[in-house]
Amino acid sequence: MSVLVLVFIIAGLTSNLEGGVRGNRQEKEAFDQKQEEVQTEQKNQGEETQVVSNPNIRVLLMTDGYKNTIHPSVTVSSTSGLSITYGEKVEECEAGMEVTFMPDDSRFQSGNIRIQAKEGEITVNSLKRGYGSPSYQGILELRTTAEGIAIINELPVENYLCRVVPSEMPSGYEIEALKAQAVCARSYAYRQMAEYGYPEYEAHVDDSTNYQVYGNSAPADSADLAVQETAGQVVRLDGEIVTTYYYSTSCGKTTSMKAWGNEANDGNRYLQSVEVKDENGDYERNLPWYRWEAKIQAKTLSNLIGLNTGKDIGTLQNINILENGPGGVVLTIEAVGDKGSVRVSTENKIRRALGGKGYTIIKQDGTKVKSSKLLPSAFFTINKSGDTFVIKGGGFGHGIGMSQTGANEMAKCGKNYQEILTFFYQGVTIG
Repeated sequence: MSVLVLVFIIAGLTSNLEGGVRGNRQEKEAFDQKQEEVQTEQKNQGEETQVVSNPNIRVLLMTDGYKNTIHPSVTVSSTSGLSITYGEKVEECEAGMEVTFMPDDSRFQSGNIRIQAKEGEITVNSLKRGYGSPSYQGILELRTTAEGIAIINELPVENYLCRVVPSEMPSGYEIEALKAQAVCARSYAYRQMAEYGYPEYEAHVDDSTNYQVYGNSAPADSADLAVQETAGQVVRLDGEIVTTYYYSTSCGKTTSMKAWGNEANDGNRYLQSVEVKDENGDYERNLPWYRWEAKIQAKTLSNLIGLNTGKDIGTLQNINILENGPGGVVLTIEAVGDKGSVRVSTENKIRRALGGKGYTIIKQDGTKVKSSKLLPSAFFTINKSGDTFVIKGGGFGHGIGMSQTGANEMAKCGKNYQEILTFFYQGVTIG
């Protein structure tokens, strides 16, 4: 019997650099496998996926730096005043008044606390994001826990997307690139809202790179316009909404789900390796992260590999690339030391194994950045020169789906958002 499934919208990029999906609260491999199982089950049951017009999404707001889900205290205010509801009581607060909630606040005795601005938005004064203390549309729900207070922001999905797009892609990008990002964010959100990511708080997603970054950048008219002009549009394959992975910058090629350990199948066939270029060459050839290089002392890399893999291989002797995947992405490496060796597979684990503090990355424009917990990408070669390992790579991010800077360069060349999306996601329809 056909069952009508209502799938709602939700988010999670990454920052402007890592993107999507940034997408990462769990290993990408496990997440995607789960999504494929859900999709297969739906198809087997003859279910039909429908988009519900602008439903509410529930977003768990993390602490400063996205380090935790629970806040020690919460302070809020609004330029229009607040209405605070707990149990059957409604407390009115004047404009500009700051209200602080502690975990032992007596108002929690009546259950969850719901806060709404009389007009406009609610500012969480106790929270800091990229542009200061963030403000939120909709309702803030506070739930007390043994550790502190959980904050859930409930608001219409289209409003939510207006704060996702500028947090995931620079608002100064071309409008067609921003539209592509808006459709990606909406599609990703709908897939996530099929179930609660945090069932204990009845929250679909959080506001970090675990899902899509939400509210980390100031509102932008260009992002609002991109959301409005693509209202309700999603990416579909055979009528089903797909998960639209995206990332910062390509090396000139994208890769497939094999980078995450998943073999090609009918459900992920839209995520193929493509060459991100036109007749004039690679779209991103002049961008800083298109090519990069790192020179790492053997001792430093030995320590990082031991720390990141949990295996002490001693002093690093060599690193062998055992397997490459579509687009040239590295799928398996073997690190050989004087005490043993360790093999690492899938792009995220490889980037993590070779990442960490202690070395410098030089982008192709000559700018230098400190290394971070992940290698910029898994599109690289590695060679040993004396007691130094030289990694030469390209791109920034996982390499699956849409390159955000690639989308922007395509828009500069006159491509519209539909053309951008159907280029990166093969065989899909937009609407």
